[in-house]
Order: sequence, then structure tokens, then C-alpha cells
Amino acid sequence: MKVKVEAVSAVEKRLSIEVEAAVVEQELTQAYSQLSRQVKIAGFRPGKVPRRILEQRYKADVESDVLRRVQLKAFLDAIQEHKVAAIADPHISGGKLAPSQPYAFVANVEVKPEVTAKDYKGLSLKKFEASVPAEKVKEQLEKLRESRTELKTVEGRTEVKAGDLVEIEFTATIDGKPFPGNTGSNTTVEVAPGELVKGNLEKLAGAVVGTPKTIDYTFPADFGGDEVKGKTAQFVVTAKAIKEKVVPALDDAFAEKMGVGTLKDLEGKVREDLEKSAKQTARADERQNIFEALIAKNPFDVPATMIDRGVDLMLRGALETLYRGGVDPRQLGMNFDSLRSEFRPRAEREVRGELLLESIVAQEKVEATDADLEKKLEELAAETGQPLANIRKQLKSEDARQNLVSRVLEEKAIAILKAAATYS
Repeated sequence: MKVKVEAVSAVEKRLSIEVEAAVVEQELTQAYSQLSRQVKIAGFRPGKVPRRILEQRYKADVESDVLRRVQLKAFLDAIQEHKVAAIADPHISGGKLAPSQPYAFVANVEVKPEVTAKDYKGLSLKKFEASVPAEKVKEQLEKLRESRTELKTVEGRTEVKAGDLVEIEFTATIDGKPFPGNTGSNTTVEVAPGELVKGNLEKLAGAVVGTPKTIDYTFPADFGGDEVKGKTAQFVVTAKAIKEKVVPALDDAFAEKMGVGTLKDLEGKVREDLEKSAKQTARADERQNIFEALIAKNPFDVPATMIDRGVDLMLRGALETLYRGGVDPRQLGMNFDSLRSEFRPRAEREVRGELLLESIVAQEKVEATDADLEKKLEELAAETGQPLANIRKQLKSEDARQNLVSRVLEEKAIAILKAAATYS
């Protein structure tokens, strides 16, 4: 096989490939031989159909299949032999196969750029603090209290007032006709300004528990289906009970309900969690700052494919976060094209930064020893609160191990950059 490799740009190479006639003929012979065993043609036993008969009926399909196989094998052999770091499927152009003739084609492919980081020592960086003030701890404790708020029925009052929370049941019609979702019960609304579809029903003020009240409500123009959007419905609403929020006291009893011994213990746990989160945020901000400083000193071209993959990872991560939080992204009406555009600059920065760190790892001859990997496993166990044995099980596969190695190498490279940086 003859191969000529040319650089189209820093991120694309052209491979001119010629496959020997013998290889082409061998592939065609094998294809027709296999086809002869599979097809049924009157007058011939399986495996005994002459090639000329098969060519009359199946030549186009056979040659199309063989063409793809010849191209793929030749391309893979060529990039391996010539160490072409292809990162995407090739764009192939070439003629038709001809028996007993060489087959020549051209494959254009995006490649991982060869990056050599320069001027990476003495970067001007910012300091990112990970301290947690007492106010933050207090604020988080208040959020915990509010998360345990209970609704209790107000006794001795039946008239609904502004600001109340009210459990209701309702039926509704538009022009006297029902519509999807026009009934409900055990629904709690707040008697306050705002949209009914968001749980606010200011017009319920003055109603009496147990007595129906008719209320007109116009749906937002962008809400729901055509049956309701922008239309005015007549709701017959019955208040079942007036509710009030009961927020628990912040004391040892509350801490015990939260699974922590005393209020002091709870404060300590909240501070620990906030400090852990603050450190993670500071590390992420620091990493971004380092990437920005490196990129400013090292401009280079990046293949669109690498950025697209980075966008895909970010989008998948965002969707997984929503699912873990119990939110179905399909119900949010998300504009994925808009999201991809929003993620793209960040994805490009990640790709550039990671390529530059790879170069620094190579230049500084950074290695990840067994001791480094063990230390990182212990850190992951501490961060996640999982037993070390469980973390080890999760990282048994070769892919998982390589990801761990990459993480250790990146952290070591960042440590080198920080040690040589100046801070403002």
C-alpha cells in the first residue's frame, strides 16, 4: 500500500492512499464467494453460483460493500503506520473499484494538533479564597429549617385572608366547556399576587372555607396547549382548609431529626460541607484562571470536532444533573441549540487548556506513580464519604484508571504552574 501524508492545516491532514490490485481482487473474491453461499438461484447449488452470474445481479451492491471495507482498512492501517492522530471519521473521495486494478482514494481527516506550550512559567494569576464566614453557616442553617417547614391547619378561622396558604379543590371551564387539567384537589395555593399556574391566587381573599367561589382567570399567552393559552377560564374554587407554615426551632431536637447529635454538631457539619464546596469552587475558578492565562500566551488552532465533543459532555452533564434532581428536562422546553451555543466558548477553553497541560506534562516529564494514585483514591474516598474499598472497585477498569492517571498528571502540572506564578 502506498501512502502520502500532507498537512492541509494544523488540524487537518490529507492521506493519498493506493491499495494494491491483489488486495482489491482478494476482497472481491471473498465477497462473491460468501454471496454464492447465501443466495438461492435456480439451477445452482449453494456455493456453486458462478461469479459472472452474481456480477450480473449484485455487482453494484457487492462493490459498494467491498469499497467501504477496503477504504476503512486502508485508512486505519495508514494512520497507524504514519502515526496520524485522527480524531474524527475521514472525508473520503475516490473512484470505483476495478478488478485486478489498484484502488486509489484520498482521505481528509481532522487531527489532534501538536501543541508545545511556551512561556508557562511566571503566569500572572489571581488568588481564590475558600473561607466560609459565620454568616454563610447561619444562612445555611436557616435554609435547613425552612426545608423542614410543615403546613398545619389554622383553627378557629374560616375566612381566607391575603397572605394565607389555602388547600383547595376546583373545577374550571372555558366557554362552558372542560379542558385538560380542569379539575384538581388537595392543591395548596398562596393568596398573593401572581399567576395561578405558579400557585398564587390573590382573588381567593374573602372566601369562606367550604363555600365555593367563582374566579375568572386568564392563562398566560405562552402557557400549555392551544386549548388554554391566552384564554379566560371560570374556576369554581372551594377552600378546604386554611394553612400556616410552622418552621421548627433551631435546637438540639432539630439537629437530632437531621441525623446529627446536637445543634453544635449540626453547625460543625454544615461548616464542613460549606468549606468542602468552597474549596471545590476555588479549585475550579483557579483552573479556569490558569487556562485563560496559558491560552493568552499560546494561540493555536483547535479542531471543531474536539470542541463539539466538549459541548456534548457539558450538555450531557447538565442533563444528568437535572435528572438526579428529579427534573425531567423534556418538560422544561429547553432549547438545546441555544444551550450548545452557550457551552461552546467554555468547551473550547477546556480543550485548549487540556492540550496545553498535556504539553507541560511532557516537557516537565511529570509522572503519576502508584503512590500518587493511591493518595488520589484516598482523597476521593474522603470527598465522597465512601469507603476506600468502594472507590477502588469503581476504578478497576482500564478507562477509569487512565482517567485517574490523567487527573493526577493535570494536578501535578497545575502545581508546577502555581509554584512559578505571580499572584495579584
